Amino acid sequence: MSSPEKKRKPTTRNSPESNPIPSLPYDLVLSCLARVSRLHYPTLSLVSKTFQSLIASPELYKTRSFLNRTESCLYICLEFPSDPTPRWFTLYQKPNQTLTKEKKKKKSSGYVLIPLSIPNSPPTQYDRGILAVGSNIYAIGGSNKCGTEYVNSTNVSILDCRSHMWHDAPSLRIRRINPAGNVVDGKLYVAGGCEDFDSSNWMEVFDLKTPTWELVLSPFAKRCKSHIYKSSVVDGEIYIFGDKGVVYKPKEDRWEMVEENQSLDLGWGLLCYCVIGNILYSYTYSGGIRYYDTEVRNWMDLNGLGGFPKCAAYAFVKIADYGGKMAVFWDKYLRSSGYKSKTIWCAVISLERSKTKEVWGKVEWVDVVLTVPHAYKFVDALTAIL
Repeated sequence: MSSPEKKRKPTTRNSPESNPIPSLPYDLVLSCLARVSRLHYPTLSLVSKTFQSLIASPELYKTRSFLNRTESCLYICLEFPSDPTPRWFTLYQKPNQTLTKEKKKKKSSGYVLIPLSIPNSPPTQYDRGILAVGSNIYAIGGSNKCGTEYVNSTNVSILDCRSHMWHDAPSLRIRRINPAGNVVDGKLYVAGGCEDFDSSNWMEVFDLKTPTWELVLSPFAKRCKSHIYKSSVVDGEIYIFGDKGVVYKPKEDRWEMVEENQSLDLGWGLLCYCVIGNILYSYTYSGGIRYYDTEVRNWMDLNGLGGFPKCAAYAFVKIADYGGKMAVFWDKYLRSSGYKSKTIWCAVISLERSKTKEVWGKVEWVDVVLTVPHAYKFVDALTAIL
């Protein structure tokens, strides 16, 4: 009688099948990869399937966090015609780069927006409040189809940027569409977007530690009404502008009107704005970038932007915090496509405050990072920490 067939041993994390460099201990390989910038991960994933698997593993991100090697990663949400599901992209260094003489003359940065495979993306992001906290992106509120009509939603979804999977989170207490969202001291504050609202339900806060939603009493809710078109955090205070402006100070649980800060309201560009290093920046219709000086309560021009191109008047422009630097996105029609496509451009600007308290910018690189259909929609640009 022949001997029974030996059972195949399961693959362990230290086995040759799971270790991309068998000559080195698995933990050492993991430690080495954790020290490499995520910008190079697409190139490393081409080495082998085991490299690809390891780069996508939760263990790698735990090691990055343990070694304090986390970095800011840009995530871009776009919508395309006839597709209800938004697509997500992230900024990476392009793998397999071959710099031609023409590219060398243009000083190609090598950065591109690479599409992410996210199998369970929720539909229609444009009517939801989107904000990033740590390694997670939150999509809050929005609309749900009920029969032939759409109704405001209490849904909250979380995109784990380490696994690129969506998960359900505790629901809002109030149905909201297009709410304004801000983060202060690890808490998510959501305001507006209600069908019927008053001082008791206009704002609510999500405590990441609990995690629960609680209503925030807002005596000036009627001042802004339901629709909010500008909102951000400056010096730990939440500025909200609807018909008029209000400011909420979470540490003191106190509300104020913003008549004394009208310069802050009037200076915000309608195109885009963001806070970087506790300084509020805005892109203006004239093509420049300004910042708000909280000490003199006035808007100032960002100096030193040599090499930053002026965007066309029709262009969509978005600015975002990129680990203390500024990432600027804008689009241009691609003439060679017969104006049926657009190119998305990106510029990364480093920021420095001088001894005289003026802020100076330096353009590090400018390049085309993606080509899209002309009817696309730029939903948002956010930064996750990975």
